[in-house]
Amino acid sequence: MTAPEPFFKGWAKPGPIPPGALTGKPAVAPGETLDAISGYFRLFQLKDGHRFSTDDVLTAWYGTSWCPTARTVLDLGSGIGTVGMIAAWRLPGARFVTVEAQAESVRLARKSAAWNGLTERYEIREGDFRDANVLRAEEQFDLVLGSPPYFPQGSGVESEHPQKLACRFELRGTVADYCTTAAKHLERGGVFACVFPIAPAEQEERVCAGAAAAGLVIVRRRPVVLREGDRPLIGLFAMMRREDLPAAMRGRTWSEPDLIIRAVDGTIHPEYAAVKLAFGFPP
Repeated sequence: MTAPEPFFKGWAKPGPIPPGALTGKPAVAPGETLDAISGYFRLFQLKDGHRFSTDDVLTAWYGTSWCPTARTVLDLGSGIGTVGMIAAWRLPGARFVTVEAQAESVRLARKSAAWNGLTERYEIREGDFRDANVLRAEEQFDLVLGSPPYFPQGSGVESEHPQKLACRFELRGTVADYCTTAAKHLERGGVFACVFPIAPAEQEERVCAGAAAAGLVIVRRRPVVLREGDRPLIGLFAMMRREDLPAAMRGRTWSEPDLIIRAVDGTIHPEYAAVKLAFGFPP
């Protein structure tokens, strides 16, 4: 195969050309798609399964923005690999460990890692991150990422597809469990970045309570507005261990301006277009 076309609708793709773009391997199997995610990086997904979302890409962007020199990264509940793959594109020198409990999602993530040429620095572990056998106590990371499920079981209409169900409902841990695990495995001065609803208010209270119980301080918070003029429904959070912060910062959170995804007319908001450029995705 020849090198892939460097332009897409007038936009120049940045970043390295991975082996899959040159060889076409691993191949797309029936029932799968192979979709652009960052520059030339691509992601294997099921046609009828969980598909990557704005929440996932924002988690990767936010975490790598506030920990841009991370050498080691942990992605909790990594699913099909969206967050980790984007972070790996943004942090080309970092080594990754990702943890995912669903075998089908792990299979897809491993195909994507091979296609993107990440296998030498990207370890995908299958299991529940709350299991002591999955992450060793001494393993520490500069950056921990997480896109937790948002809702307790029984609190809404539950999909029959196992991928979709686990991504929305808390089958294997809550946001508090993500905070607890992150706190245990953060390197000194490390950052835990996650996404979670901030409406209704009880949802944001769960994030704050989970962080406090784990000994974490929310140092930055950014509300996300899906359409200009609406109230923010989700938030991005960057946390650090309380013991790693000076006393003056242990009770303070810097709340950033709203990040708007779409303008009133439905077009991509200019700031979100710039965010997309930052992780190698067409604006």
